[in-house]
Parts: sequence; structure tokens; C-alpha cells
Amino acid sequence: MAKPRIFISSTYYDLKYVREELDRFTRELGYEPIRHEAGHIPYGSQDAPEKYAYREVESCDILVCIVGGRFGTESRDGARSITQTELKHALDKGIQVFIMIDYAVQTEYQTYLINKDNVSTKYRHADDRRVFEFIEHVYSLPNNNPIFTFSTSKDILSFLKEQWAGLFQRFLSDKRRTEEVRVLNEMKTIAATLQQLVTYLSSESKDKDEIIKNILLINHPAFRRFASLTGTNYRVFFQTRAELDTWLAAKGYRQVTSDSFDDGSLAEWYRSQKNEYVRMTHELFDEDGRLKPFSEEQWDDNWLTIHKTPETPSAQPDDDIPF
Repeated sequence: MAKPRIFISSTYYDLKYVREELDRFTRELGYEPIRHEAGHIPYGSQDAPEKYAYREVESCDILVCIVGGRFGTESRDGARSITQTELKHALDKGIQVFIMIDYAVQTEYQTYLINKDNVSTKYRHADDRRVFEFIEHVYSLPNNNPIFTFSTSKDILSFLKEQWAGLFQRFLSDKRRTEEVRVLNEMKTIAATLQQLVTYLSSESKDKDEIIKNILLINHPAFRRFASLTGTNYRVFFQTRAELDTWLAAKGYRQVTSDSFDDGSLAEWYRSQKNEYVRMTHELFDEDGRLKPFSEEQWDDNWLTIHKTPETPSAQPDDDIPF
């Protein structure tokens, strides 16, 4: 079963124990933590090790970025640390990010804001002023990425437990809302059809029966059934048997000769690529080959079915065969 993959991003030596706590917490939830020191990142020989870390970030579902007082190892571009670049990759890919800032560093960040024009200012809780420049950048990000200060690893775990529970609840809510939207769209389609019917019937037209017939044909249940059987994700529409045969041929189905029909079949089409055939057991077309109107109440899905077969039935000759 697939598990959410959580990338743990931070400097190593000063936050080693925090990383271990977060790893344990993630596993207890049934998720998969990704830490470079635990051998979770597959390194190759073609690129610098940090590039493989960035690629691994892109395959994760969540990145937890922990900001302490150490700048850490510079990335190859020299402008950021590796940890900062990992965060950038996650943001660029739209991955959910949670940013944790050490409380002492966050407090001293306010001093940095006052003195940031003075490059000679010394700071107690950060070994490089670029730590504060990074925090300033984080706060300026346009996306609403959660930022939280912590004093102990327990603070981080409590915060993430609430946040991840919220993510799961939102997922369930969105899934329910998606189903509601689907039903609403179906209701809109039905309402539009009924509105057409009311409008036409309330007019002075003398051809009311023909109008009703046309409305039923536009929303014919056979279109839905053929789309379902053939795995078609766009709207199917045809008015004659010839149009249906042409559309099925474009989907890879060939007409089966009547001497190979199963009992009860009025028409069959075979697709060798998937070793399946579609059966029609009810006369859907009139003697002129035009589609008959049926309402949803009259329709029976058993009139059109799909089956697998171990052998290819006899099909009409293929004009493309050169002999």
C-alpha cells in the first residue's frame, strides 16, 4: 500500500536528535520518512550528491523544513544552503511544506531586522547572517505555507500531528464535495433537458411528438452505455447504424458476421487488441437504420454488453489486406 512520503530537511549536526524524533513519529503514523543520513536517498555517480536529494524531494508528498542556528553546507550555486535549496525545490513543485524555526533564532531574527544593513553585527544564535536572510525570504513567500516556532522536538510533533490531521480531514471533505459537484452537474443536465421539453411543449408548435422524439434522441441512454463499455471519456453521439459502425471501427472494433453471433445477438463488434466483443441484443435501429428513441426508464443495460473471448470470431474481410 502506498504511504505518504515525508522529506525531513534541516542541517544535520545541530538538529540530529530532532530529526530522529521526527523520523520515529512519522513511522508511528504509518508514513515513510526520507532522511539522507538513514540511507533513504539513492545517490548515483553522474551528479553531485545534493542533486539526488533535490530529485528525492520532488517525489515526496510533504517536506518538513527545520530551521536552526546553523547555515549548513552551501549548495553548488553558493547562494543558498542545501537545506534552503531543498525547500525551494519543494515550493517550485507545489509540494506541501511545513516550516519550523527554532524559537531562539526566531527571537534574534527581530534583532536582525533592525540591524540588517549593518553587516558587522554579530549574532548569538546563528552562525551566519544568511540564516536570517533565509527566514526573511520564507516570510515573504506568496503561498500560505505554515510557519511554526519550536523550543523542543515535542513542540514540532504536536504541531505536525494537528496539521496532518487537518490535511486528512480536508481530503475527506474535498472528496465528498467532488461527489456533490458530480451529482449537481448531472442534475443541471437533467434540468436543462426538462426545460427544453417544457419550452417546446408550451409553444404553439404542431410537431410536439417530433420535438419530444428529438429531445430523447439527443439524450439517448445508448450513448452513455457505449461510452462505458468502450472506455470512452468523451460524449458519444450517433444517429444511424452506419455512424455507429464508423465510430466503433475508429475505436478498433470490427463487425462480426451474423453466422458467428451468440444466441440472442442482433449485432456484434470484435476488438482483437483486447480480445473482447460488444453485443447488441435489442433492436435499437429502425428498418432505415436510424436510432430509435428510448428514455432512461425504457432502457435496459443488458441490451448492450461486453465480453471477453478466447478466440477471434469470424469477421468481415478487411479491405486493407492486399490479397
